[in-house]
Amino acid sequence: MDEPGMLYVVATPIGNLGDIGARALDTLRTVAAICAEDTRRSGQLLSHFGISTPLLALHEHNEDAIAARIVARLQAGESLALVSDAGTPLVSDPGFRLVQAARAAGIRVSPVPGASALIAALSVAGLPSDRFAFEGFLPAKSSARRERLQGLATETRTLIFYESSHRIGEALADMAQALGGERRAVLARELTKLFETVLDGSLAQLQARIEADPDQRKGEFVLLVHGAVDDADAKVAEGRRLYAKLRQHLPPSTAAKLAAELSGAPRKALYGAE
Repeated sequence: MDEPGMLYVVATPIGNLGDIGARALDTLRTVAAICAEDTRRSGQLLSHFGISTPLLALHEHNEDAIAARIVARLQAGESLALVSDAGTPLVSDPGFRLVQAARAAGIRVSPVPGASALIAALSVAGLPSDRFAFEGFLPAKSSARRERLQGLATETRTLIFYESSHRIGEALADMAQALGGERRAVLARELTKLFETVLDGSLAQLQARIEADPDQRKGEFVLLVHGAVDDADAKVAEGRRLYAKLRQHLPPSTAAKLAAELSGAPRKALYGAE
């Protein structure tokens, strides 16, 4: 019996074709076929690099139906690649069911890393990046979108969303209402492409900015929002600010006691802070 093949999950550029890696190109050239979200779009990428590997359409409408057939090809010894329209597959793109089915069948699934719009945006946003939550696309209907955002209002991690050009204005308005117009945010548009822009400010400021400039409502967007400030951390920060001022006029123990009473922060967290 033939040894099973390998399923390669291959990241492709999100805009600038120069971002594709040598390993990704080699993989796309040597596999038996490439499972692609949009064969026309992926075909243009392959043509640009002179790759003639056959394409097989795999998208949200047919993934359930053809996953078993693709797994059968892998089990028969063929190695295949999975790509999305742009960036890393499975990140707000099809492929999860195929990867799940392949792993369940004992097929080895190997990543070929590369571009990812959410990571690219996070790397230049200047927002906390040690902990973040990727929310993908918000619901299209305003009521469902607002409900989702209300549920995220107290999330302390940096929030990352994808959004389309025809809903970016509504999304920003709903975010300002649900999360607070003063919440700091970054809007990354058309990353790695000719008209790339990265705007920062409050949600209210970003909303006003795109309303005033139609060009800023075009393209593909990654929207990053600062997480909610943890109440305990906010109290400690305020307590330490008060302690520093009181310490100039009072003994440390007295200053810490008063700062703790005024801020609600634990006295132990303030005493001795400079």
